[in-house]
Amino acid sequence: MLKVSKAVFPVAGLGTRFLPATKASPKEMLPIVDKPLIQYAVEEAMASGITEMIFVTGRSKRAIEDHFDKSYEVEAELEARGKVKLLELVRSIKPSHVDCFYVRQSEALGLGHAVLCAERLVGDSPFAVILADDLLYGSPPVMTQMIKVFDHYHSSVIGVEEIPVQDSKAYGIVDGKEWEELIIKMSGIVEKPDPSAAPSNLGVVGRYVLKPRIFKHLRATKPGKGGELQLTDAIESLLADEQVLAYRYRGTRFDCGSKIGYLKATVEFALRHPEVGVEFREYLEGHLSLLPI
Repeated sequence: MLKVSKAVFPVAGLGTRFLPATKASPKEMLPIVDKPLIQYAVEEAMASGITEMIFVTGRSKRAIEDHFDKSYEVEAELEARGKVKLLELVRSIKPSHVDCFYVRQSEALGLGHAVLCAERLVGDSPFAVILADDLLYGSPPVMTQMIKVFDHYHSSVIGVEEIPVQDSKAYGIVDGKEWEELIIKMSGIVEKPDPSAAPSNLGVVGRYVLKPRIFKHLRATKPGKGGELQLTDAIESLLADEQVLAYRYRGTRFDCGSKIGYLKATVEFALRHPEVGVEFREYLEGHLSLLPI
């Protein structure tokens, strides 16, 4: 069984919920304290043994490519000033054993289409899909947990979490039976159902480990919700061919595609930050009671 060594990052979205901040800068480059969202996603992949990062980009996304490229000017300046720690930090963004590849999604035709754009780079290998909007914090990292499940069962794995049923219109919702602790053997999946039609309260989050057979189903899938090619619909079709598992990961998710989720992540990661965490906590404790409602 081939190891999961490739990850696809769909980053072509416009980020309209964060306008005007995202008018000229990708939403994936929004910082959580001192690192952009996309770097957290790539670090999760690297910590899980993934060495090939495939970015499905669109217009105005050059900042992502620049971020993971070597910056001779910045490195030379830091080296000249003797700022060794900062130099090491910059160089660690993309270690030498990690490769980055970029492919364009010419039209915003949905998550399924974005994944399909990466087919030639993925080839016949199993691969991860990571959505940077979903900032997941787990120990071990959530993708590490999912690859462990994939390696054990040799089945595609979909990350899920329990959600309020009334929120089902914002998620792909899985159907199935509890197989083992945290693992559900899927019998179906539906994109953004009405709460009255939701088969469960398990919503799909932005983490997948997929076998390459998914590409066959993506090519055969017709546009679904919103006129887009839905990855959810292709997974539903894949279930007719092979077993797919849903995994209730251990960890915390921040929906950084929403303003409130982004703000929660900023506060949480600031409190954990080794440089500013203590001082920031003191600030919050001293000022929260004084803030206007």
